[in-house]
Amino acid sequence: MRASTARRALPRFLFGNTAPVGAAADFQLNNLPYGIFQPKAGEARIGVALGDKVIDLHALATKGLLPCGVGLTTHTLNEFMGAGREVWREVRHELQQVLLSDDSEKNLGNQSRISGLTLEDVLFKQADVEMLMPAHIGDYTDFYASREHATNLGKMFRPGGDPLLPNWLHIPVGYHGRASSVVVSGTGIRRPRGQMVAKGQEQGPPSFGPSKLLDIELEVGCFVGSGNKLGEPIPLERAEDHIFGLVLLNDWSARDLQKWEYVPLGPFLGKNFGTTISPWVVPLEALKPFRVPTPAQEEPSPLPYLKQPAGHAGGFDVRLEVGLKTPEMAEPEKIVDSNLKYMYWSMAQQLTHHSVNGCNMRPGDLLGTGTISGPTEDSYGSMLEMNWGGSKEIKLQGGAITRKFLQDGDKIVISGSCEGADGTRVGFGECSGIILPAFES
Repeated sequence: MRASTARRALPRFLFGNTAPVGAAADFQLNNLPYGIFQPKAGEARIGVALGDKVIDLHALATKGLLPCGVGLTTHTLNEFMGAGREVWREVRHELQQVLLSDDSEKNLGNQSRISGLTLEDVLFKQADVEMLMPAHIGDYTDFYASREHATNLGKMFRPGGDPLLPNWLHIPVGYHGRASSVVVSGTGIRRPRGQMVAKGQEQGPPSFGPSKLLDIELEVGCFVGSGNKLGEPIPLERAEDHIFGLVLLNDWSARDLQKWEYVPLGPFLGKNFGTTISPWVVPLEALKPFRVPTPAQEEPSPLPYLKQPAGHAGGFDVRLEVGLKTPEMAEPEKIVDSNLKYMYWSMAQQLTHHSVNGCNMRPGDLLGTGTISGPTEDSYGSMLEMNWGGSKEIKLQGGAITRKFLQDGDKIVISGSCEGADGTRVGFGECSGIILPAFES
């Protein structure tokens, strides 16, 4: 539902006539992202973000203002994710009706109507709660679905030849990551240790120590909702029925560890030490106004099970920014300005390919898009691309501070938002992490 007036962007009885600013502007009535929050006194529960507040869905469901028995009274989103698209739509509609009704203040705050429930029982300031992982992630898969990113790396690592490997334009390439090391925004990331080889000595022998080439990967994560049975693929035309929502994602990467280990079986220790996601899951329904076609997939055309209808809007216009804050800096400085719409393979295609062999997906499974890079240098989604294999420096504060890769104490902040011509906005909040020194035995 798109807000038609300034009043309907955020309920006036909660926020007065003041337009939301800063982070609060991300979370308006046309968004309503889901997350797990824990008050200072109380247990973890499901909430939605609205402005700078959190609405307690557990409280609303137990008092009959939202459907019961669909997973809203648990401490993770998994059960609700598994309830299916029709239930998600019903809950979203009912919640918007409660907040948009002329009696919205009475609905939430009149003790005589709902057995003693008050605004204090339902609303929490985001600043006063701890945000937890939105779901238990059983499995995490990372794709490699940005053509610009794959092309850039191919040019660096295979100069003179075709930068794309023969399979890249035929399948969404992916690998299985480590679900146990996916963490919520704000969690520190410890610099990993492992084996690496010096430049020019690619055949080894390796040395052991802390990674020297620690990088970011600007991504968007897709949470699977209802799953599929083992042996029964998810067809492309129904793939989005199985997608609950999206989060921002930073798949931290130790490039030196990865370079030594990835042949022949792909990334391992260079990637599984940490993946950060934002705490609020933006429902696919909120992103409807911002749909765009994915890049043309004509030469070659995908096989039938991956082929989208002509002109199909399988992508989303989500502006993505990355800020870097070094220990000397007071605020992060933007180093990336990219967009989810650059992705070659859509998230529906990624999910369909993942299950085409009969792999069973489960509620709460996480799919990463892979690094999102655009056509210009300022839209590259990794430092490896920004410094072009270490040949350039990333300049901050007019060149007073430089980086090629991350140093201890550096903080990365990813943000994302959609904005319509009519002022409609859907934001994702923040996905951040700071680099901690390597473990010392």
